[in-house]
This record gives sequence, C-alpha cells and structure tokens, in this order.
Amino acid sequence: MEGIENIKAAREILKCSIEKSRELGVEISNRCWRLESCEQRLDFLAGALRNLACKCTLYKMSGHDVDRVIGPAASVVKIFDVICGLENSLSTDDPSDDISAYVTTLKWMEEALSLLTDNCKLVVSWLETSSFNSSVAESWYVVNVNKCFSILRELQATEEHFRAKGGPLTVALDKVEVELASLLKGIAPLSLPLPDVIQNVQAIIDRLAANHRLDRCMSIYVEVRRSNVRKALEELDLDYLEEISLTEFDSVLSVEPHIDLWAKHLEFAVKYLLDTEHRLCIEVFRKAAFKERCMDCFAKIAVQSGIHSFIKFGNTITKGKKEAIKLLKLLEMFAALNKLRSNFNRLFSGRACGEIQTQTRDLVKRVVNGTCEIFWELSLQVELQRPTSPPVDGSVPRLVNFVTEYCNQLLEDDYWSTLVQVVEIHQGWNNENFGKELLVNEMQNIVTVIGLNLETWTKRYEDVPLSYFFLMNNHWYLFKYTRGTKLGEIMGHEWITGHEEYMEYYETHFLKESWGKLPSLLSEEGLVLFPGGRAIDRQLVKKRLKEFTESFDEIYKKQSSWELCDKGLRWRVCQNILHVVVPSYINYLEKYMPSIEFEVASTTDQHIKYTAKTLVNMITCLFEPKVGNYGSSTKCAELSGKLNNSFVTNQLSSTPAAA
Repeated sequence: MEGIENIKAAREILKCSIEKSRELGVEISNRCWRLESCEQRLDFLAGALRNLACKCTLYKMSGHDVDRVIGPAASVVKIFDVICGLENSLSTDDPSDDISAYVTTLKWMEEALSLLTDNCKLVVSWLETSSFNSSVAESWYVVNVNKCFSILRELQATEEHFRAKGGPLTVALDKVEVELASLLKGIAPLSLPLPDVIQNVQAIIDRLAANHRLDRCMSIYVEVRRSNVRKALEELDLDYLEEISLTEFDSVLSVEPHIDLWAKHLEFAVKYLLDTEHRLCIEVFRKAAFKERCMDCFAKIAVQSGIHSFIKFGNTITKGKKEAIKLLKLLEMFAALNKLRSNFNRLFSGRACGEIQTQTRDLVKRVVNGTCEIFWELSLQVELQRPTSPPVDGSVPRLVNFVTEYCNQLLEDDYWSTLVQVVEIHQGWNNENFGKELLVNEMQNIVTVIGLNLETWTKRYEDVPLSYFFLMNNHWYLFKYTRGTKLGEIMGHEWITGHEEYMEYYETHFLKESWGKLPSLLSEEGLVLFPGGRAIDRQLVKKRLKEFTESFDEIYKKQSSWELCDKGLRWRVCQNILHVVVPSYINYLEKYMPSIEFEVASTTDQHIKYTAKTLVNMITCLFEPKVGNYGSSTKCAELSGKLNNSFVTNQLSSTPAAA
C-alpha cells in the first residue's frame, strides 16, 4: 500500500512538471523566432569569417590586418546577444521597482550598442579596404563576403534603430523621465530628501544628459519643483499680491494688513521655501558640468513660483500717497528686506538671477527714496496746518496729539535704527555727509513747529480765557507726554520743564480772567447799613448774590463745553477753581443770609440758586472729554497709547486740520 501511494505522489509531481514545461515551451516558442533568425544569420557570419580567415593566403592581405580584425569580428556575435538580453530587461522591468538597477541596465545597453557599432565599423572598414586577387578568388567566396557586408551594416545600424522614435532605448529613456518626475514630486517642500533619493535623481540626470536630453531633464525638474513650491505658497492665500493697486492719491492705510502679511510671507518664501530649493538644486546638480544649468533651474523655479509678485507688491506700496503712516510702513518694508539681504545675495547671485537682482535693487531704491522724502517733509507738513483753526473747546488739537505720539513711535528702537540706516544709505547715494544729529535736528524741528502752530492758533481765539485755557492744556500735554520718553530725551530737560512752567503761568491767567472775577461780585462793601451795626441791606445782598449766580452760570455754560484731556490736569484745575469760588460763596451765605438753609431756594425766594455742595458738584464735572472725541469713548488721558491708524491718516495730509 505504501508503495502505491508513493507512485501516485510521483505521478502528480510529474503531471505538474509536464504542465509547467508546456507553459515554458509556449513562452519560449513565442520569443524563439527572432532568436532563430539572428542565430542563423550570426552562424552564417561566423562561418564566413572563419572561412575568410582560413583562405587569406589566396589574397594579398597582411597578417597584421587579419589579426587586427578577427577579434572585433568574433565579438560582434557576443555583443548582439548581450543587447538582446538587455533589451528584454528594459522592456519588461518597471523603473519604479528599482530605479538604480534600471538606470544601470540602461547604461549597459548604451555601452553595448556603442561597442557593437564600433566593432561593426572596424570589420566593415577592413573588408572595404582589403584587396584580393580576383584571378584566384572563388565566386562563392565573393558572394559570402558580400553577405557579410550586408549583415554587418545592418548590425551597425542597430544603435540608430534603438535610438529612433519608438525604439527600445528611446522608450526606456522616456520611462526614466517619468520616474524622474515622480521622484522630484515626492520631495516635499521645506525638506531635503534622503541621500539615496538624491543619488537616484543624479543617476537619472547623468543618463539623460548622456543621451542629449539635458534640456528636457531641466524642464522636468523646473516644472515639478515649481509646482511644489507654488502649491505651498497657495496655502498662504497670496492673491492680494496681484489684486492690490495704488496711485499717488490712495492711502496705504487701506492695505496696511496686507503689508504686514507681505513681510511675513516674503520671509517664509525666501528664507525657507526657496532656500530649500536652492540647496536641493546644488545637491542634485553638484557636478561641475551642471553648475551653470543649476542656477538656471533655480532662477526659473523662483520666478515661476511668484517671487516677482512679492517685488511687484512692494513697488505698488511705494506708489501710494505720501503720508505719515506710509513712512512707518516703508520702514517696516525696508527692515523686512534688510533682514533677508544675506539670503537674497546668496540665493539670487549669478547671471541667471540677474532680473531678480535688478528688480530687488529697484524696490530697495524706491523704499529708501520714499522714506527719506516723507521724513524730510514732516516738519513742512506740520507747518502747513498752521492756517487752520484751533479746537473750539480749547482741547489739545489732534495734530499735537498725533505728532507727539508719532515722534515717540518713530523713535522706538526698531523704527529709529531702521530710519538711521535708510537715511545713511540715501546720503551715501547722494555723496552727502551723514550723522545721527541730522535726524535728531529734524525731530526737534518737527516739535518746534508744533510750538509755533500753538502760538498762532491761540491768537485766533476771541475769548481771552479760552486762549489761556488752550495754552495751559497743550503745554501740560507736551510736558506730561514727553517726559520720560525718547522724544523727551531728544528735546532735553529744560524744554520739558519749560512746558510745565508755561502751563502754570497760563493756568494762573486763566483763573484770573474767568473764575477769579466771581469772588469780587460777593463784595461786603456797603452791605452793613450802619457802621458797627448788625442791620444789612438785604436787597443789596440779594442783588450781589444774583449777579454772582448769573456770572457763574455764564462762565459755567461757556466752559462746560471745554475739554481738558488729561485726568490729572482736570482734577488740578477743578480744585483751583473750587478754592477760588466756593470759600467766598460759603462765607457770603453764612454772614448775610443766616436764615436761609443751604438748599435750592423755594419758589418764594429765587436769589439762592445753588448751595455750596451744588457748586462743588458742578465745578468738579467740568472739562470732561466728550464721548466719541479722538475716536474713542474713553477719557483723553487714556489716549496716550498708540494712535488709531484711522486717526493717523487724517493728520499730515495736504489739507490738514488742527482740531
């Protein structure tokens, strides 16, 4: 039984082997026809060559010539056999499975084709140049030689056929190009690939370049990498770079958020995206023969990725309206460009990036010239506002508020250091001397012009107390909001304390010319009917109280619309008014109207309109800033922070307003 089972198992194995043999036979028969044809022709060629060598004695041939050609002639058969095997591998293998092996096979194919062509040329040349004695030559032998010529010439044309359109070598090279695009596409932006990926890409480029496809190779590289970089930038939503347009009449305020984004996006594009692409180009095209083409590739990637759009946007901003806010934005743009200067110099050096270099230099020139032009005109723009009217409420003009805050902002470390650098560059271009004192003097000029404006504006008030109030208000503002600041350091201690002294001086005159006149209306002269007596002239008492009340109402009504924009100053002035008015009022009531309670008078007595407490409450509510002034519902004392940009834009324009 055991023997029978073994026999059955052996039978199954034999059946499987027979089936596999049949399948293999079918596969072999499908490929056999070409090999048989080649074999027949090569066998004939080999036999003919052997015959030819054996009968050399019949001809006038040197032994040296025969020895020189026998080797190449014999190798033709072997080389063609190798080419057939390599052709089969290139046609059936998938480059993506092992691109390194595929490229190696491709290289072997090129070498084999070249060797076949050279050997065939050598043998054909020998046959063509060698002469033989026709008298001894056999006709059959001549026929064989001619057949050898035909076969050798056909084999010599093998390389040309392989390289023709649709030929095996051309098809293999097309496959390699596709794999190159795939490898490059797989390299993510902002990262360098593994060394083996770089090596595979380099091997592909070498093979394509060896087959006169370097231009095509470069086009593939640029297209794929440009597409990758472009996709990374599209995630940033950069449509604003192309959509925004400004004229000399348009304010940059409308695009201010985009300017801030521009600086961040430019840094990301240059410092990270394009820097990575630059390093990748250098790694891939590190061979000396590709160095020039390397920078050509990178330049095209940079341009097609949109670097010109960033430069175009910067140029658009420089075309905007000349205004104070534009100066700050130009300084920010210069700082952004200067921060990337070393990156620009490293990435975009060389002839290939000449256009980018030119456009970048032009942008820097526009930014520098625009910055200096606005800066040197600031004092003039402040002066141009002098013909305007001062605020009707005696408050600090928006111009004074703006210039103070603006100058302090301009003197901040970042802005000031950038401004110094920009002006130094501009002076150098014009072959003019430079020193920081130039900038300091100009800042002082701007503040000095503000002082001259205040002197002019105060003369336009017809109300004398209001003119004193206005000067008191502004001198206090300049004192408080420049003390301890960069602007205060530039103007000096004497300048700051001078404003404090001026404030006290005008405060005294303000009180004297308005509230200081009220106590005299409550004069006690003539109120006592008889010297040393207690009888008083009640009518005169009431008359003077009425005059006091009417004058108080008049002053209060007028000054209730006036504003003191600093909480501390407001408290101080109100306290001084209370000290001037309330004590004399209380004393008058206590002395001459003891029977009257300090309440609002009844309907039968309208002479006592206010109690002392009422006066205190009324006076302490004076000079409050109105809701909505300075673009805010908060008190002016809280406006010492950064100015709202919507407010800044309205200041140093061609038709300024002081109020």
